[in-house]
Amino acid sequence: MTFNQFSLDKRIMDAIKTSGYTTPTPIQSRSIPKILQGHDVMGLAQTGTGKTAAFTIPIIQNLLTRQQRQLSALILAPTRELAEQIHLTSVSLGKGTGLRSIAIYGGVSKNSQISKLRKGINIAIACPGRLLDLVGDKHIDLSHINILVLDEADRMCDMGFIPDIRRIIKLLPTQRQTLFFAATMPEDIKRLTNKILTKPVRIQVGKMTPTKSVAHTLYPVPQALKKSLLFEMLKQTPTGRLLIFTRTKYRARNLARDLAKRGYRAQALQGNMSQNQRQRAIDGFRGNKYDILVATDVASRGIDVLDISHVINYDIPDSSETYIHRIGRTGRANKTGEAFTFASTEDTKLVREIEQALGSPIERRTLQDFKYGNFVPEKQFQGKYSKQKPSALSRRRRRKRRTRHKPKKTRTRH
Repeated sequence: MTFNQFSLDKRIMDAIKTSGYTTPTPIQSRSIPKILQGHDVMGLAQTGTGKTAAFTIPIIQNLLTRQQRQLSALILAPTRELAEQIHLTSVSLGKGTGLRSIAIYGGVSKNSQISKLRKGINIAIACPGRLLDLVGDKHIDLSHINILVLDEADRMCDMGFIPDIRRIIKLLPTQRQTLFFAATMPEDIKRLTNKILTKPVRIQVGKMTPTKSVAHTLYPVPQALKKSLLFEMLKQTPTGRLLIFTRTKYRARNLARDLAKRGYRAQALQGNMSQNQRQRAIDGFRGNKYDILVATDVASRGIDVLDISHVINYDIPDSSETYIHRIGRTGRANKTGEAFTFASTEDTKLVREIEQALGSPIERRTLQDFKYGNFVPEKQFQGKYSKQKPSALSRRRRRKRRTRHKPKKTRTRH
């Protein structure tokens, strides 16, 4: 397929060539025709698949066809960096069309953004918080929006933007086209899409498959004992660089804090962090300042560290796709890795879904000498169980610790 098959305006075709695009990527070839036809779209694609152009090209085409002069397209993004990136793509692909776009985000003065809005804008790429500020001050009118895009919607969910997004949607015309793009589909996002999308076309590209260099292990444990199990596991298991996943940013922050109190070099990576804080955390993990990174799914996107020995699912992921995405961080570069998953009784359905995606049962394991109380791990999930015994290395470490603190014997002369 080529871009010629989309019957695009000549000015857009010229801009596509100038921008260096040659042939459409899978997400572009499948999304552009549906968007041009006016369908709502739910696109599931990883970063780097070309999804920005997948919605920017048809938006520009539709605005040219309708000859609308007012603000007609709104693209919501979670971060300043992404808003700027989309804005640059919009400017590049809209070159020669006369369409104007603006990037709206906080952390900078409102004055320059207000000045551009007064001159007239067709496409706004905005972070939710600053957009609502400008709406409240009556500097921007959203009543003519006929195309809404939510890009990296799962990350916006993780950063707590869902209430703001709902407020923004209430300000838009009900008759509009809505485009939704994300890498994962957490429950909050599923509920949101059910409300804002009308008969959407679902497009998924780059579906991930589990790597064969990772060993999978399931540890049944009640929610109340997860933290104790983790601490005991770290004592018994020699690990290298360790990535722990939690379902919420609050749990990531609290768990990293508790690990640090126990002497581990641990750092949280979660949605409330600024871009600079996030980068410092990743650089510290990559540069051996931290041995353990505790992260949420969306905040962990973009981590490129080759020698992660273990991934621990402290909270079981909410889909098999997310599980495969998580465990893909270990067992890379011709190395082997291990994926440990903590699961409670209520996670039975998710365990089955993950095993189905893997194509085989996950080994069940219990920690030797760990006090489970009234909880009987072997009764929670069907399958063969094994007991994890402390490794020789961890036994030597514990002997050294005991020897180090053992008082020296003194000899009494007679």
